[in-house]
Amino acid sequence: MNEASVDTNNDSAPDRTWSPLNPAQRRVFGVLIEKAKTTPDAYPLTLNATTTGCNQKSNRAPQTDYDTDDVQETLDSLRQLGAVVEVQGDGRAAKFRHRAYDWLSVDKTEAAVLAELLLRGPQTLGELRSRAARMEAIVDLNALRPIVDALLSKQLMVELSPPGRGQVVTHGLYGEEEMARLQKDAPQSTTTPTRSQPMTNSTSERITSLEAELSTLRDRVEILETRIESWESA
Repeated sequence: MNEASVDTNNDSAPDRTWSPLNPAQRRVFGVLIEKAKTTPDAYPLTLNATTTGCNQKSNRAPQTDYDTDDVQETLDSLRQLGAVVEVQGDGRAAKFRHRAYDWLSVDKTEAAVLAELLLRGPQTLGELRSRAARMEAIVDLNALRPIVDALLSKQLMVELSPPGRGQVVTHGLYGEEEMARLQKDAPQSTTTPTRSQPMTNSTSERITSLEAELSTLRDRVEILETRIESWESA
């Protein structure tokens, strides 16, 4: 099923229907957006696949150890908010998909950027660009800038440090107390300490790009493992 297919469970969401999410909701919601883009053959996700996606070691901060009961409860709460919909799979298990496009009023690239922030939390624009590019094409920071501006205007992104080199941003789906703590602890300057052998921007982005490629390979392995399990249980 194509991730952009139209929801059939209820009427379309009006503007600004989103609300802050707790950590578990952010993780599950981010996983559904991510997997729709990186492993479309295995999407929508079953409860077990969603749980595995939440707890995977790559592209996640912090690491979690949710069980299926935790994830089911979170999925139910996201369904009540209108952020997730349950669909029937192949007759054996219910599956779930996100409604980010309607719920957040975002396009595909904006959703990819938000997914990275939901899964990893605050990060620099350079890190965000490289990591989100595994889901949607964002060729450089200049291409990221209008996406950032759009998300800022929708209050879906928050700047945690001043614009400029090394600027740190995060998503706007935190609760008020969490956001206040993040802003309090955020760096107030983009000045980078001098090192004897500083890492260049190109080197840093190359490392982040390799991490993204490794994550994509891991996602493909997960698809193969899921298919093998389904064949064995058939």
